[in-house]
Amino acid sequence: MELTFGILLFCIAAFFVAGFIDSIAGGAGFVTAPSLLLVGMPPHMALGTGKLATSIGSLVALWTFWRGGLILMKIVPIGILSSMIGASLGAYCALQIASATMGKVIVVMLPLGILFTILTGGFKLDEGELPKKFFWTKVTLIGLLIGFYEGFFGPGAGTFFLIALHVFLRMGMVQASGTAKAFNIAANFAAFCTFATGDCVSYQVAIPCAIASMIGNRVGAYYAIKIGGKFVRNILYVVLAVLMVSLVYRFFIAS
Repeated sequence: MELTFGILLFCIAAFFVAGFIDSIAGGAGFVTAPSLLLVGMPPHMALGTGKLATSIGSLVALWTFWRGGLILMKIVPIGILSSMIGASLGAYCALQIASATMGKVIVVMLPLGILFTILTGGFKLDEGELPKKFFWTKVTLIGLLIGFYEGFFGPGAGTFFLIALHVFLRMGMVQASGTAKAFNIAANFAAFCTFATGDCVSYQVAIPCAIASMIGNRVGAYYAIKIGGKFVRNILYVVLAVLMVSLVYRFFIAS
């Protein structure tokens, strides 16, 4: 892929929008992955580059949750470790798949991840006491399994972390969201390191996009109350529909 100013500007704009959306409604990966593929970045490099940029961008949201005391710190060490192990394994498996095939895998998995996110978007349980039975086993499995998905593909992983913590550990939605951020950033970073060993990270794209993602997260957090998550999600689905049509043409028709 030849990096032009126009392509870089498009990527920066995409990561700003992704950060904005992610801070309000989640789902940054649903924008970043197809956007990088659309400009001609190889699939593995798109995954590695996106993971570096989004993990840095999400630090803004993590700091906000931590400052508000909305992270269950006692499970963070085990959760981060298991998430990083799972993500490293997932990224390693992704690297074993041929680039052309991986592009098609991503295009197929995107709508499945979107569908699951939509179906579980309104799923809420009453907050309860943390379960004592198999507590640490649950924490470890959540990190390993969703971390693996994050490393192999990624989009929607933050939502999956949130749902798992809420359902299996009975955490409140806000605390689950904050804790999920810690798990997700750790998994993203571990996956990035694995992709980096395979020379699958474009730093000249990742660094400016990381800054754009941080700004998007910050602006999104400011406007979250005024706009509302439902409105932003509707915009996200429209954008995704356009991106999906373009990617299907690129990987299945034009090829």
